[in-house]
Amino acid sequence: MLRQQDVGHRIVVRQIVGVRAGRPLFSDALGELVELGETHLTLATRQGRLRVPLAQVHRAKRVPPASRPTAAAVVALELASDEAWPAAIRGRLGDWLLRSAAGWSGRANSALPVGDPDRPLPAAVDAIERWYAERGQPAMVNTPLPLATPVAAELDARGWAARPLVLFQTAALAALPPAAPAAGPPVEPAAGPPVELARTPSADWLAVAAGRKGGLPDAARHVLTAVDQVRFAHVYADGRLLAMGRGTVTGQGRWLGLSLIEVVPEARRQGLAGRVVRALAEWGAALGATDAFLQVEQRNTAAVALYRGLGFTTHHTYVTRVAPT
Repeated sequence: MLRQQDVGHRIVVRQIVGVRAGRPLFSDALGELVELGETHLTLATRQGRLRVPLAQVHRAKRVPPASRPTAAAVVALELASDEAWPAAIRGRLGDWLLRSAAGWSGRANSALPVGDPDRPLPAAVDAIERWYAERGQPAMVNTPLPLATPVAAELDARGWAARPLVLFQTAALAALPPAAPAAGPPVEPAAGPPVELARTPSADWLAVAAGRKGGLPDAARHVLTAVDQVRFAHVYADGRLLAMGRGTVTGQGRWLGLSLIEVVPEARRQGLAGRVVRALAEWGAALGATDAFLQVEQRNTAAVALYRGLGFTTHHTYVTRVAPT
C-alpha cells in the first residue's frame, strides 16, 4: 500500500468502480500522487485531477517515472519560456539565443543553447564569451538537461560555475484543483480578498518584485511587460498587497507561463498562492491555453511542495552556468 514517501511520485491505482454479477469492476489510473490523506488519495493525471476514496482502492503501487520528453518537446517549451520572459537585447548564434537585460535575472541574461549554433561547439562558447564581454556582463548559459549535456561538458572543461538546479515544471490546466473539491472539505478558505488581474503591474507589485529580484531596472520592466498576452495578479486587503503573480500565454497559444508567484510572509499558509495560480489559469484557459509551466529551484522545498500539490510535475531541468572571472 502507499505511504507518505510516495507523494510526488508516479503511481498506478486500481479502483473498484462497481459490481456486476457479484464480481467487482475495476478501473485503472496512472499519474503523480499529489495527496495521500486518511480517506482519499489524489492523482494528477493527463486527463485531469482524480480524487479516489481509499475505501475504493483495490491496489496501488509506485511505478517508474515517465520516459524523458523528446528533444523537440524540450526545445518548444524552452522557446515558449523565452517568449514569456523576453530580454530587450538579443542576438543569435545559428539557432542559439543570446539575451541581455542589464543583469536582471539569470534567464534574461544568459545564452539558450537549443538547436544548432552553426559552428563547432568550442567556437560557439567562444562567441558567447565575446558577446557578453562586449556588453560588460559575465557570460552565462542556461543548459536544459539532458538536452544540453554536450554543452555542459564543454563548460565543465572551461571551469564554468553552476548555479542551483532548476526544475522546469508543467501541468495540464485541467489537472489544477478547484478552490474546493466536489466532495470533502475545502482545500482552502473559500472567502477572502479577490484576485484582481491587470494588464500592468501596480507600484506595490513592482516593489515586491524589486525586493525579490534585487532592483528593477528599465530592462526588467521590458522583461515583465513586453509580451502580447500578459496579466499581473494582485490580492489586496485593507489597501495592502498580500499576494501577486504574473501570467503569460505564449508558445502559439498553448502555454500559460507562471512567474513571480509571491505571498507576503504574514499572509502565507492561507491558500493565496493557489488562488493566484487558479485565477491566472482561468485567464489562460479562456485564451485557449491547455497547459502551464513554471520554473522553481529544487532547493526551494516549500515552493516545490506547493506546486506539487497543484499538480505540477518536472518536465526537465536546467542549470545556469557562469563563466569564470
